[in-house]
Amino acid sequence: MGLFKWVNFFTIIIFIFFFSATPVFSDFSSTSNDHLSIPNFLDLAKEPKVFDWMVSIRRKIHENPELSYQEFETSKLIRTKLDELGVQYKHPVAVTGAIGYIGTGLPPFVALRADMDALLIQEMVEWEHKSKVPGKMHACGHDAHVAMLLGAAKILKDREKHLHGTIVLVFQPAEEGGGGAKKILDAGALEKVSAIFGLHVLNNLPLGEVASRSGPIFAGNGFFKAVISGRGGHAAIPQHSIDPILATSNVIVSLQQIVSREIDPL
Repeated sequence: MGLFKWVNFFTIIIFIFFFSATPVFSDFSSTSNDHLSIPNFLDLAKEPKVFDWMVSIRRKIHENPELSYQEFETSKLIRTKLDELGVQYKHPVAVTGAIGYIGTGLPPFVALRADMDALLIQEMVEWEHKSKVPGKMHACGHDAHVAMLLGAAKILKDREKHLHGTIVLVFQPAEEGGGGAKKILDAGALEKVSAIFGLHVLNNLPLGEVASRSGPIFAGNGFFKAVISGRGGHAAIPQHSIDPILATSNVIVSLQQIVSREIDPL
């Protein structure tokens, strides 16, 4: 059921995107007198030949998680599936990434993006497709993201002749703190892209719904390094030592107070 929710999310995103302002699809009408016929991407994604295909990909990736810039087998699987679909792509991009293309090769260029890397987390749930790599698992849904993007590629490739423009498929490595998105940009993979769409799975939304809002959404992160120095001592004369553990504890508490007491919650 969880994967079905993820599939729904991606197909809804495709639906919203393709039938907004950018005229990516041509007229599906059989005659000039017919009205514009829009394919129901949600129904297409539910078809067993697409749905079961995505499920099998997701499970295979889930069983074999790889960390940032180590997604060699994941990348190989992605490229194998793109080859099967007849989708042209560039590889390597940003070490292990791949950029696929569906459509005319002409503007408008619109990108769909998925991340590939796993986390240093031990999977504790016992099930048939549990991670086979000790200490690593797809705990953030990137296995589903890849499967969904490949599913979108399958649906779109089958309807490529109706495209007025180019879909750019971005398989990005190293989302988990590795700066993979910047490497994709630095490689020039998105220079012609006028819009890009991505998403994240969320388990507290009802089945088949997608949520967004205007402006920034979700979180970003940054890194800094702080060195706290102390002086050792004996437990019998603690007044002669400078305990760096206590100092670090105070720093952590003070940083939390910035969020809870110094910054406007709105």
